[in-house]
Parts: sequence; structure tokens; C-alpha cells
Amino acid sequence: MKNFFRSLLAKYMLIILMALFLFQAGYILIAAFAMGLEENITSETRSEMKNETEVEESWHVDANSLSPVSAQTVGELFAKWKKEYPEASMFWVDGEGQLAEELDTDDSLPAQWSSSYTAQFIKDRYDRNPYTVLALIGEEADQGFLVFEIPRSVFNPPITQVYDQYGTYLVGGLVILVLVFISLSFLFFRGIRKRLLHLQSAMELRDTDGLPVQLEIKKKDEIGQLEESFNQMVQELRESRKREQKEEQLRRELIANLSHDLRTPLTKLRAQTYSLAKEELSCDGTKAVKAQEVSIETIDQLIENLMSYTLLMASKYSSEPQEIDPVRYVRESLALWYPVFEKEEFEIEVNLSPFKDAVWIVDPIWLGRIIDNLLQNILRHAKDGRFVGVETESTRDYDAFVIWDKGKGMGGESEERGAGIGLSIVDLMVKGMDLKWDIETSIQGTHIKIIKDK
Repeated sequence: MKNFFRSLLAKYMLIILMALFLFQAGYILIAAFAMGLEENITSETRSEMKNETEVEESWHVDANSLSPVSAQTVGELFAKWKKEYPEASMFWVDGEGQLAEELDTDDSLPAQWSSSYTAQFIKDRYDRNPYTVLALIGEEADQGFLVFEIPRSVFNPPITQVYDQYGTYLVGGLVILVLVFISLSFLFFRGIRKRLLHLQSAMELRDTDGLPVQLEIKKKDEIGQLEESFNQMVQELRESRKREQKEEQLRRELIANLSHDLRTPLTKLRAQTYSLAKEELSCDGTKAVKAQEVSIETIDQLIENLMSYTLLMASKYSSEPQEIDPVRYVRESLALWYPVFEKEEFEIEVNLSPFKDAVWIVDPIWLGRIIDNLLQNILRHAKDGRFVGVETESTRDYDAFVIWDKGKGMGGESEERGAGIGLSIVDLMVKGMDLKWDIETSIQGTHIKIIKDK
């Protein structure tokens, strides 16, 4: 239950309940205010007011009982009614059709009234606004008539008058309540969005170890629980990274110790093989010794590759870039391989042209190691093609060395297939010198490019 009251659902339900309470309270207050005003109007005003029929009857009675008929008596009558009905206007047309007396009328009334105009006036005012009552003066028709006009809104119910007078304030109050609810909802969801964006930024931000940064948890709601889970995930990643680094360190030490331990018996084996080669042996014995020497060299190369790969992965294989002529350096490296390929009856095709940019800033030892590994790969895995080619290639975007063979491709079968450490070393060294490389392989052979962008 404690967690529920901390949740976002509980907070939003609280906002809804507050909104319902505010609307209900506002409705009650507005209703009480309107009823109070209506009672005031009813008690203070409506007790003295009459309805339309009563006003009409009273006006006829006062007009008929007016005596004597003069401007003074008519004016006194107008003043009496004006006191009771401040919104009213009145005028007197005498027996000669003259506009004899008026009070609060507009300027559109004519000074002379004809019978036809009087009839049209009565027709225009019938059941219209303002409410109009025309009454003859006295019992004879030769004294003229009195006209009483008042806005029909005077006869509206009190609640209508309240709305007419205070309606804007009432609607404004309701609008304010709605805006309060909208504002609270906006602030609530804006806070949620802000915290989610903060969590997203934390996921994208990386610490010095490459892992996300842990968050400071300020609330215990659903997002707080999500942040706590995120922090737990980051902590597990850190622990996993530490275990991985520890295991990697153990693996490197194991490989280094194993390589060192292997080299000792390998050296003894090489010495014993050398001693056997000096003895007089049969033809089969001589072939066996030569095969043993090849195997020893192969094992030595594998151990060297394993050590190099381990040092490269640990970033402990030092690189010393310097300016060299890459074409000349590759040509010198190839010269050392000529006897090896000729002995294996390889066809050798070399076409090395100088680059326009004759200087590369690379580590010559690393570059030599790359060439050696690629050529060694051809010698071991593409021997059936009996071909090796090395050439330069230049375009507007790059310079490159291309080494290719006519073997069965990297997908083909090879008796000396290994774990691919040699190519892994090439990949690490190429990237370590800011170069690129590309491999195209098929059953017709393999093309490898060592590329330097211009």
C-alpha cells in the first residue's frame, strides 16, 4: 500500500479527485451565489414590480383617471412612473396630434402624429421590444393618448437577470477551474517526460569505461523503480566488465606462459633434428627429417602468431610509425620470399609501380608482418593454385597493394586450416596503422587489398 501511494497512478488519481472536488465546489458556490442574488432581487425588487398585464392595466387606469389634463399633470404622472420604472420612457400625444410631452424618448418621434402614423406605430410595437402600452386619456378620445415603453428584460425572471449581470464572471470562474486542471495535468506529465528524457540521456551518456552513468534516484514511483533497475543493470555491466577483464588477463598470461613453455621443448627438438640431419640416413629417414624441420618451423610460426595476437589485443605490441617508401619496402620483403615460392614451384607475378604519394607513415615492422602473414597464408592454403601475384593499384581516392592467388578460396578445404589467427593479426595491424583492407574470395582465388586513403 505504501508503494501504491508513491506511484504515478496514485498521483494522477489525486489530480482527478482534486479536479472533481474543485468542479463540485465551484458548482455549489456558483449555485449558492446565483440563488442568493435571485433572493435579493426577488425580495428587494420583484416585490415592487408587476408583470406585463399588471403594468398595462395600471397604465390604463392612471391614464383614464387623469384630471385635469395638462402638461403639469402629465409630467407628474410621468415622474411617478419613472420613479417606479427607471428604465421606462413615456410621451403624450394630445387631441390635436401634437407631441405635447415626452420623457427619455429617442429623437425619432415626430412632432405631428397622424392617424395613419399612429396605427403604424401601434403595429410596429406590437409584441416587440421594448414593451409598449398605449392608453387614452380620460373617457373621451379628444384628449389624446399616453404611451409607456420599457425594455422587456425588466420582466425577466430573477435568475435570468443574475446571469445577464454576472454571467461573464460565472463563465470565467468555470474556465479558471478548467485551466487549473489542465495546468496541473500539464505539469504532471511534463515532469514525467522530463524524467524519461533524463533517463534516455543517461542511457546514451558513457563514462570513461564506456558504460552508462548511474542515475541519482529522487523518487520511489514507477520511473524511480525504472531508474533503480537501470542502475542495477549498469552495476551488473561493470561487474561483468571486471570479470571479463580479469579473465582476459588470465587468458593472456596463460597464452604467454604456454608459448614460452612450448618454445623450450621446440628448441630442443630443433637441435635434435639438426643432429639427425648430420647423420647418415636412408632416403626415407632424410625425408622424415626434412618434414620434421618444416613442422617445427610451422609450429614456431603459429606460436609467434599466437603471441603477437595476444600482445595486439592487450595493446602491448608497440608500434613506431615512420616515413617509408611502401613500394620499395614491399619489394624488399618479396625478395626474401622468392626462393620459398620457387622451391614450391609457384608462378610469381609482380607489378609494383611507384605511388604518386611516395611516403606512408606506418610501422615498417608491422607492414612487413602483414605481407609475411598474407604470403604465408597463400603458401599454406592456396598451394594447389601454384600462383602468387603482387601489384599496386592507384585511384583518385586511394593507393593499395593487391596480393592474390589462384587457389580454391577461403571457403575451400585446406589440410592446414587453422583458427585464422594470421588474418586476425593482419586486421589488428591494418587498423592500428589507420589503413584499410578488403578481401574478395571465390573458388577461382582470393584477392586482398591493403588500402591507404588519400
